[in-house]
Amino acid sequence: MKLMDRVRATLRVKRYSLRTEKTYCYWIRFFIRFHGIRHPATMAGEEVRQFLEHLAIERHVAASGSIRHFI
Repeated sequence: MKLMDRVRATLRVKRYSLRTEKTYCYWIRFFIRFHGIRHPATMAGEEVRQFLEHLAIERHVAASGSIRHFI
């Protein structure tokens, strides 16, 4: 099963709203694209730090916003 299919299945089992599912999937795809389409299993804390730093500095996204679940 592909990563995004597993994410969606997990969120549905936990009865997350469709809007939450779409938001999580958006941020996961954005994270993967930010790191050159690398599979998340090949990345660790440093890549997460770089991504969050990019969002905070370049995109002006607050940690209290939609990305807080990934911290």
